Amino acid sequence: MVVGGGFMKWVLVIVAILDRVNSVSANCHFSVIDDNKLYDYSLGSPVPSFPHGVQSEDGFYKVAANETVLWFQLCDGMIFNHDPPRCVDCWDCGGPSRCGMGCSALVANNIGGYDVCTTIGHASSIDINIIDKKNPNSGVIVKMSNSGLKRNCSLSVSVICDPKRVQGPHSLEKTGKCDYATVLTHPSGCAKVVHVHGHGWGWFGTLGTIVLCLFGAYLLAGAVYRYFSLGVRGIHVIPNLDFWTSLPQRTQSLFASLLHKFRGSYSQGHRSSYSPVNF
Repeated sequence: MVVGGGFMKWVLVIVAILDRVNSVSANCHFSVIDDNKLYDYSLGSPVPSFPHGVQSEDGFYKVAANETVLWFQLCDGMIFNHDPPRCVDCWDCGGPSRCGMGCSALVANNIGGYDVCTTIGHASSIDINIIDKKNPNSGVIVKMSNSGLKRNCSLSVSVICDPKRVQGPHSLEKTGKCDYATVLTHPSGCAKVVHVHGHGWGWFGTLGTIVLCLFGAYLLAGAVYRYFSLGVRGIHVIPNLDFWTSLPQRTQSLFASLLHKFRGSYSQGHRSSYSPVNF
């Protein structure tokens, strides 16, 4: 039995979401269909040699550039068993005693000789997209954000696919007033690729669905109008009922007429193919 390709695509997407090995966070799952292939990213699921997926086993990643230091964790909040952030104004990310353990991304900038903290991301505000639409298996961009009273901040982490090794994070870049970006190479940045066979109905199915919806809306609107405005009851509430009841007979007559014309033209052509012979 062959099932429509469009239906199978959605079934595979749902199965990929439900069949994750580790349900760390639904925010760390991303799927995209391109060229009859399903690219499924499950960043929080275990991969060989990395039981925590893309998450740092230390509880956090750290990257620094110039006088800026940034800590973050992917798919979860940060945990500091050593080397915790030592900066002021950490109230919205754990407070002074647990600085860094109340958010997913924290940056410290040296201002006037003091390291001042700013929360730039939470695990609940993660958005994932592919790095290169022309090459969906190249990796994903994980963006987390924080909306504060004074300003909105964000961190974008490019998780590049490398099935054999982990590198980074490196190349800390400031892309806005309170927006940062960095790069991480990790096996979790590689998608599981599932081939989706069949193209379904395509544009024809879409057109048919639109026509059916318009036809249903026409019948419903006409029935409501005739029922409430004209007081029509019973089966006669259907608009243009005489036309719809006569439609099968009209269709039959049309096909019979076409068949008659076809047979007539065939017989005439068959007779004209013979030439008179004089004996």
